[in-house]
Amino acid sequence: TRLTTVFLFPSQKYTAIGLLGKATDTLDATGRVTEEKPYDQITKGDLENVLQKFTGDIMQVPPLYSALKKDGERLSTLMKRGEAVEAKPARPVKVYSISLQQFQPPLFTLDVECGGGFYVRSLVNDIGKELSTCATMQELTRTKQGPFTLEEHVLYEDKWTIDEIARSLEHCTSLLPGEPSHKKLKTEHPGETALSCE
Repeated sequence: TRLTTVFLFPSQKYTAIGLLGKATDTLDATGRVTEEKPYDQITKGDLENVLQKFTGDIMQVPPLYSALKKDGERLSTLMKRGEAVEAKPARPVKVYSISLQQFQPPLFTLDVECGGGFYVRSLVNDIGKELSTCATMQELTRTKQGPFTLEEHVLYEDKWTIDEIARSLEHCTSLLPGEPSHKKLKTEHPGETALSCE
């Protein structure tokens, strides 16, 4: 828990695939379709121009299906129970950059770098509205969280061995601020050591 701020609040990067012409109640592909609108008139240039409006310090309304709480319960839990939930007010969020990577209507792919508390689902939904249509997020991949990147720090399942995990932990620990103390733990077999980060 002492490292929570290291993981949650530095910048994050995502690759998101949006779908024009449909909106859902969850703002992503898991939800129920709530609206459909034409999108044929939208060009790549239109989409690129709209992205500029969502860069910098902006106000964003969080999705109703989220981990935000009302009276101690997640909004998503209340929504799934069918209870009436009011949208939370818009709040300030930071977007460092957005770039359009691909545009093959109705799909578009964005790279987004943002601060903590930002909802990419809401961004895709807001982009649809700004283009006078609607949009929902189809896929989302987090590619960076603070100092950790998917490309450099992911440990694929075929490398889930004690040695590879220990090596990965050592590498990742070196990226954290400060010097976490390390101590060797006793193991059942002489000569073997295990790494622990306090």
